Amino acid sequence: SQVGIITDTVHTKAKILEVKGDRVRAAIADKKVAVVAGFQGISTAKEITTLGRGGSDTTAVALAAALDADSCEIYTDVTGVFTADPRVVPQARKIPVLQFDEMLEMAGAGSKVLALRSVEFARNHDVPIHVRSSFTWEEGTWVVGRNHERMKNMEEPVISGVVQDASESKLTILGVPDRPGVSASLFEALASANVNVDMIVQNTSTAGTTDISFTVPKADVKTAEPIVSRIGTELKAGGVTHDDDIAKISLVGAGMKTSPGVAAKMFRVLADNGVNIEMISTSTIRVSVVVRAAMMQKAVQALHTAFGLDSGDFVVEFAVSSLSDSWAHQNANDRRRTEKQ
Repeated sequence: SQVGIITDTVHTKAKILEVKGDRVRAAIADKKVAVVAGFQGISTAKEITTLGRGGSDTTAVALAAALDADSCEIYTDVTGVFTADPRVVPQARKIPVLQFDEMLEMAGAGSKVLALRSVEFARNHDVPIHVRSSFTWEEGTWVVGRNHERMKNMEEPVISGVVQDASESKLTILGVPDRPGVSASLFEALASANVNVDMIVQNTSTAGTTDISFTVPKADVKTAEPIVSRIGTELKAGGVTHDDDIAKISLVGAGMKTSPGVAAKMFRVLADNGVNIEMISTSTIRVSVVVRAAMMQKAVQALHTAFGLDSGDFVVEFAVSSLSDSWAHQNANDRRRTEKQ
């Protein structure tokens, strides 16, 4: 509140509406170091609020934007953003530069290095983020806009990373009427309760009913399940099921939008490794699947290797960019092999 971080009135998940920052500017002008507590603000109703998970990251980026800083440095316990979780894939490599959109997709897919809302704020205000270790002076990972100088003359890798997330649960409402408005009533009720729905799959049967499956954070299941049960009763559904034993695995890469066949290759790799896919979701630069939690590590390792992301001798595929030079166009479908020096 001393800094002037104004939020909405949603306690524990408040969103920043404005950062005044006058006192910080005054301290800097007086050549003092301003130490600001993150994770909190003051609501429009003049109540203290907390920002929820990743609130400190979001506070830092919001302050950087308000102060028109050149960049925002986030110090953490890792040396940057990696192509996969090194605890799951020891061969994972640190990524030098990511675009905002890639980092947004990785954060939304389950990467814990940066909070999703902090990256959204950075993209909206064009604030470069430097993620680096608190324990070394080593250069970390820069998260920047597409036109930033660090992105100049760079080709876009088809896949930048593989992200896993075991923090979601799957809820399924069985046998609801297959008519307009059913999905709307269900997801409107969940939205009103501030439950964030991720992946959604709807199956239609010949009997005029449908099953709707979707994933939510495990922390929100206690809120979501009674709502789904109530809607199910109103619709005379066949029942509601709840499954915690799932994991989401995502491929993320800015070059994916100009490279057909990524999803097909992903599905083939998983099939060859005996991993069954239960749900699928895609965006322009992301493909996500839900699998059994017990198969998560095997699936991530297989995909990381198949898409040439392992350290040492590896193959990185690059996509054709409209900004690429003629050499890049000529070699768009080639694979560049790099040997560990």
